[in-house]
Amino acid sequence: MIKIAVMGYGTIGSGVVEVLATNKDSIAKRAGDEIEVKYVLDLRDFPGDPIEDKVVHDYQTIVNDPEVSVVVETMGGVEPAYTFVKAMLEAGKHVTTSNKALVADKGAELIALAKAKNVNFLFEASVGGGIPIIRPLNSCLTADEIEEITGILNGTTNYMMTKMSNEGLEFEDVLKDAQEKGYAEKDPSADIEGYDACRKIAILTSLVCGQQVDFNDIHTEGITKISATDIKYAKQMGRVIKLLASSKKTENGYSAMVAPFLLSPEHPLYNVNDVFNAIFVHGNVLGDAMFYGSGAGKLPTASAVVADIVDIAKHLNRNILIEWSSKKLELVDYKKAENVFFVRTTADKAKIESIFGNVEFVEVEGITGEIGFVTTSMKEETFATKAAELGNVLSVIRVGK
Repeated sequence: MIKIAVMGYGTIGSGVVEVLATNKDSIAKRAGDEIEVKYVLDLRDFPGDPIEDKVVHDYQTIVNDPEVSVVVETMGGVEPAYTFVKAMLEAGKHVTTSNKALVADKGAELIALAKAKNVNFLFEASVGGGIPIIRPLNSCLTADEIEEITGILNGTTNYMMTKMSNEGLEFEDVLKDAQEKGYAEKDPSADIEGYDACRKIAILTSLVCGQQVDFNDIHTEGITKISATDIKYAKQMGRVIKLLASSKKTENGYSAMVAPFLLSPEHPLYNVNDVFNAIFVHGNVLGDAMFYGSGAGKLPTASAVVADIVDIAKHLNRNILIEWSSKKLELVDYKKAENVFFVRTTADKAKIESIFGNVEFVEVEGITGEIGFVTTSMKEETFATKAAELGNVLSVIRVGK
């Protein structure tokens, strides 16, 4: 029997316990042994809960118990999760986590420590919730040079963009609805400012290039400036607005960005709606591939954590190689990237054309006092210079290919 501990009995932690109980027999068959939860670490007590007698409040209880070979971390945040996870690995225990903040910040270090101790540090659930993407990148796609990863990596913002598009609502109204439904936190900044998606694309890029990508180096824009008027223009163009996190291999290195994009019906991510996530991958041998599913939620995310537990059970005495060194990768400056831009402005057509040259104007019935137009492809830094010269810019959204 494999005995495990769960650190953090919130939404995901309780989901892990539930999945292990619900699918106990099939999980044991796949793992080759029964899996039993011995401890649940939390600050709180849970009277009346089936795990009531398993609750402990000191992580050292788990560290010092040789019976526990696998530890699940679902606490969130960097500290104290980092301190606890490091202690577990140093004690020779395997760890799986759903914590993207921890993986993005300390992933390389914890992977190296796990290797030194001949145990495993796995983190499938840290990106894309229940969607398998870490394992495919680490094993199934190793024959490929991954040239691009572009994803809708945050279910909250995708739900909001879908709602705005379908119902023509303003951002603040949709945010309130998302909070009432439990999709957005009381403080939604991690989602709506793009920070959550930024950490996830940093993790994926680190895995692809094998070096540490600092999420602070990734140019990140959220959806807070998207309005119902932008949605009207998008519909006139036959497009939808999605918050995309992307990473691309260029001649000069890797570039990464998180920002809203206007997507056409031909784009593989056009029809990804509501709280669903999707990750588009392009390899030089594979070509295009797409991973789609529930990107968040209690049970989908918990299922990915349990999949890691099963993988660990199959490799109790062997480290699963993950190429991710602590050497920092210097990203290509996003200002050197080329994009097409949709712009709303109160400037006149003559001034627009004198600065941007050949543009495509977009007119929407009922919208007056402003002009919408689409530029040709140009570098980010070139656009910034031209936009500053134009002035009176109301909105800018990049246009997907």
